[in-house]
Amino acid sequence: MSADRTAREPGEIFGPRMTLFADVLLVGLVTAVACLPLVTVPAALSTSCALLRATGAGEPATARRYVALLHERPWAADLAAGLVWIAGAGLLVADLALAGAGLPGAPVFAVVAAAIGAYAAVVALRACARPESRTDWRAAVRCAAGDSVRDAGGSALVLLALVAAVLCAWMLVPLAFLVPGPLAMALTAIDVRDHANARVLSAKDPSVKDPTLDHSDVEDQRDPSQEPQ
Repeated sequence: MSADRTAREPGEIFGPRMTLFADVLLVGLVTAVACLPLVTVPAALSTSCALLRATGAGEPATARRYVALLHERPWAADLAAGLVWIAGAGLLVADLALAGAGLPGAPVFAVVAAAIGAYAAVVALRACARPESRTDWRAAVRCAAGDSVRDAGGSALVLLALVAAVLCAWMLVPLAFLVPGPLAMALTAIDVRDHANARVLSAKDPSVKDPTLDHSDVEDQRDPSQEPQ
């Protein structure tokens, strides 16, 4: 990290790292409050990722800005996404409960159900970290599904971040109101890292397109005067 990012200004008590830590705690608190209705979990987590992503461009990570971003969201799509995740979580819990009841083939069924649930959780979390999740959940899920396969290392990190968040909340219940912040920061960092790696590969080999970018409108942006007659 460069010196200008770590050095303190004259008279400054807390450095940039302490400020980032405070921002993450604040994001965790406001995200936890926004998640209380449960159906708002996808929208709350997506907003926290967008808020943390914007800090890279110099935007403040404040509760007021979080609420402003939350109000700008398409709530009809957000509530539909919330119902989908609740239904998926309920189905997974029911499947694991049936497997624990001693049904024939329960061990294999439990492993398969857990694997499917883990993959679905990774895709859902990566979708929340995608910028598209602010306006289009279908595009975000589609991109996240591709990312989860193409970037297996990032998907493993997402799963580890989720496990760490669950363990922290399980060991000390009050931490449940803080873990959304570090979880959102981990998801955002993984998504930014994936984009950066894709840009590096694209720069080294121009024939390799950056899968994190949308090239569908390239043809529409071309100058008609440059078209061959």
